[in-house]
Amino acid sequence: IEGRALFDGQCAACHGPAGRGASAEELAGGSEPLTSPTPDKTIGLYWPYATTVFDFVRRAKPMTAPGTLSADEVYALTAYLLYANGLLGEADEMDGRTLPKLRMPNRDGFIGIDAT
Repeated sequence: IEGRALFDGQCAACHGPAGRGASAEELAGGSEPLTSPTPDKTIGLYWPYATTVFDFVRRAKPMTAPGTLSADEVYALTAYLLYANGLLGEADEMDGRTLPKLRMPNRDGFIGIDAT
């Protein structure tokens, strides 16, 4: 999987092997839901939209050179992170058509506000 290779080369030094945590936040492997006294804010338990994961990776990563990944690399990394959280199969296609269709487990976990 291309995303795994990118993660290992660009992200694992801070986020740990398979995103399980190191000097930076744990991205995968959480088990404590948000209703727990000690919730895990991993991608699979916390993030409400897969498109937000994509956008954050696109804008902010890698930490040493934000915004330098190609669109294909961002899709691959996003797919790997979703796979590491058990939300996507290893061979599932991830692109501009499939990404917004993925329903995240915490999609309804945030309270919307009317900012107008």
